[in-house]
Amino acid sequence: MPDFFFFINEVLWGSIMIYLLLGAGIWFTLRSGFIQFRYIRKFGRSLKNSVTPQPGGLTSFQALCTSLAARLGSGNLAGVALAISAGGPGAVFWMWVTALLGMATSFAESSLAQLYKEKDRNGQFRGGPAWYMARGLGMRWMGVLFSLFLLLAYGLIFNTVQSNSVAHALRYTFSCPEWITGIVLALFVLFTISAGLKGVARLMQWLVPIMALLWVAASLVVAALHVDQVPGVIATIFKSAFGWREVASGALGYTVSQALMAGFQRGMFSNEAGMGSTPNAAAAASSWPPHPAAQGIVQMIGVFMDTVIICSASAMILLLAGPVPHASDAVGIQFLQQALVNLTGGWGAGFVSLILMLFAFSSIVVNYLYAENNLIFLKFDSRPAILLLRLGVILMVIAGSLLNMPLVWQLADVIMALMAITNLTAILLLSPVVNLIARDYLRQRKLGVPPVFDAARYPEIQSQLAPGTWDDLPRR
Repeated sequence: MPDFFFFINEVLWGSIMIYLLLGAGIWFTLRSGFIQFRYIRKFGRSLKNSVTPQPGGLTSFQALCTSLAARLGSGNLAGVALAISAGGPGAVFWMWVTALLGMATSFAESSLAQLYKEKDRNGQFRGGPAWYMARGLGMRWMGVLFSLFLLLAYGLIFNTVQSNSVAHALRYTFSCPEWITGIVLALFVLFTISAGLKGVARLMQWLVPIMALLWVAASLVVAALHVDQVPGVIATIFKSAFGWREVASGALGYTVSQALMAGFQRGMFSNEAGMGSTPNAAAAASSWPPHPAAQGIVQMIGVFMDTVIICSASAMILLLAGPVPHASDAVGIQFLQQALVNLTGGWGAGFVSLILMLFAFSSIVVNYLYAENNLIFLKFDSRPAILLLRLGVILMVIAGSLLNMPLVWQLADVIMALMAITNLTAILLLSPVVNLIARDYLRQRKLGVPPVFDAARYPEIQSQLAPGTWDDLPRR
């Protein structure tokens, strides 16, 4: 079975996903006029007044923290260790490339989610890839297919990855049996998801900044203590990315391809750009200014925070500690624990376990919200269906703590690729709409007015939108 999933991953990632991700990132970067670099200064404006609750949805800051909660999971810790193990230090460089190109892709999918959102029976904004596939492309069947992929991924498989990493970390640090970790984590998750979308968003707007700052601060302290080694680590990342050290041995093709594939796989698992998950949080926001591009910019910056900042913090600790052994020699999270122990002392393993528990817990909770959101699209959001979904999430958290790590990651890679292929196909088909949104936003900014999306200017798009979503928007 592991060999089968390894073969599928080789086909999906080696022959399809790398080119699709690169192509989509480059396409949206060029079509939008390098939006990830031009609009980065608009980030603060898009978060302005975002602490004040808005009618019908989350604040921009809450939506950002909610999406970051899903991103900041084991992929930022164990995933980085596995990427370096499989592809060498050069995998870190390709993770950065994934993030920079993925920012444009994230802008596209999040802006589309905002544009095609609608209100549920409780007056809460809902939306995501399934909605823009159904409304924007007129392909509800495609939205149904994507929703099923997402339910399988975020309701089940990805949660096993998170609990698996936590269970191994606590076993390594405190000799805690894996089944106990799984049950305790499942109970905390069950209690939290009972608070609903807004309750979870209020928790994440406090929890996410705290846990992210803790990890980045730890990395900065470690880097400061070993500042003489930092330039060498950075040089190694760039040299390994292009195989400069391996040219003489004739191993260039294998080394570069492995680094590129490992970097893209783990980078995407971490920042989720193009996968179609983040738009579920972006659509729930009632962002200010009232323009789809405003939330696109906010979520675009989330990709940068996740990969270029958080994942780089993990990579710095790993590479400062020395060569990372092959993945078969140990579990990914234990690489990172041992690295911090070697650099700082015995407390390092416990600190990594604490950070991982926070990351994994927040990720599982928001994974459930994404799955529930797509139950609503499928019109299977009855009380029994939601309870069944919660039961499935809890059981998979417990089961994940007992599963074999390589198999878990391989399953995650397969379903991640299937989700991404479906979503990237949709946003590429809708790229003219993305271009229109970007130009409309920038035009109003150049005029010096707060951008407001006037759907009446674009009759073809207006006919696709949910009634009342973008009508008669106020100006401040």
